[in-house]
Amino acid sequence: MINTGKLAGRTIFISGASRGIGKAIALKAARDGANVVIAAKTAEPHPKLPGTIYTAAKEVEEAGGQALPCVVDIREESQVAAAVNQAVERFGGIDILVNNASAISLTGTTDTDMKRYDLMQNINTRGTFLVSKMCIPHLKKSSNPHILNLSPPLNLAPHWFQNHVAYTIAKYGMSMCVLGMAEEFRRDGIAVNALWPKTAILTAAIEMLTGKGSARHSRKPEIVADAAYAILCKDAKNFTGQFVIDEDILRAEGVSQVQIDQYACEPSNKENLMPDFFLDVNPDTIISNHNVKVDKPKPKVEVKEEKPPTDVEHIFSAIQANLNEELVQKVQAMYQFNVTGPEERTWFLDLKNGLGSCGKGKAPSTPDATLAMSDVNFYKLFSGNLKPAAAFMTGKLKIHGDLKKAMKLEKLMGSLKTKL
Repeated sequence: MINTGKLAGRTIFISGASRGIGKAIALKAARDGANVVIAAKTAEPHPKLPGTIYTAAKEVEEAGGQALPCVVDIREESQVAAAVNQAVERFGGIDILVNNASAISLTGTTDTDMKRYDLMQNINTRGTFLVSKMCIPHLKKSSNPHILNLSPPLNLAPHWFQNHVAYTIAKYGMSMCVLGMAEEFRRDGIAVNALWPKTAILTAAIEMLTGKGSARHSRKPEIVADAAYAILCKDAKNFTGQFVIDEDILRAEGVSQVQIDQYACEPSNKENLMPDFFLDVNPDTIISNHNVKVDKPKPKVEVKEEKPPTDVEHIFSAIQANLNEELVQKVQAMYQFNVTGPEERTWFLDLKNGLGSCGKGKAPSTPDATLAMSDVNFYKLFSGNLKPAAAFMTGKLKIHGDLKKAMKLEKLMGSLKTKL
């Protein structure tokens, strides 16, 4: 997506712009010569996450824009007001608001503590509402004002609620702001739209959820930045109330399939990218389209998989044969598997002590992660016919506890694929 200069001299206020998608949008606008307000909490280097508002500001200026770094926790009304006032004083107004800041916790109802629930609500829904409320009086004075929320289409399919209802409510709150504000401010000429990626995007959040191997199944943040740029360059009076998918708008703008493929972190794996949450895709379709094993399983194999007790025991025998001290040192986690089916059974996998061990029954100590699934899906996971991330996202796998440690099992699953 080539820069056209349409954002030159315009002021764009971006929440959560110190890293990831927010920073990518900031740099895209900066290449046009835009003024960018970097509103984020990170003023000092984070021990685990890259970038601060000041390092992001430096990159914006090196890209050709003007930067105003502001320390802002969007839960705090006074901090938002101060940043908006600084932006207006420095640049003379605000033309564009990008509500990018977000918090995520993919936990079920009983595993979501209220502190985490409040954090997601206060950042995602309330924060988006608050920053929009503060910026709107200034947006009304702009010749082409836009609000863009990084939030999903409002898909009410139950499977997007059943595994992480708290997160879904908080994220959909951002989308409902789009639905309401687009109509509320249509007469004022303020465009209010939502943008959501078609696939997983390589950010700190996705790395936290799926581990170091997330790049293989993700696209670069630049695809979202380019899609945002396409939206923000449109006439606000004629493009509002839209829920846009990044790939779709880029295709509409004339970006070719070859160019879209280059957004993949690993272009060689462009056919196996993990779809993002909340899309209007049947879970079974997601599994079939994004499976490591492309060929459909033969009927004979399917019949074998429908004999779960024997298969599950066979898998644990294979796991036991592959346990070693090096694996234990790398993983350092205790797992419990609650397998349902004709013969419900509980199994454990100790990758925390000695040479490791596994067997029937509950974990010998408090598990770091408890994984629940059907016997058929258990076999599919360990035989390579079902990807853990896709299984979790579509409800075929439920995880309680440390999600990151649960996803560490993916390598073990991969090593067993050829042994089953």
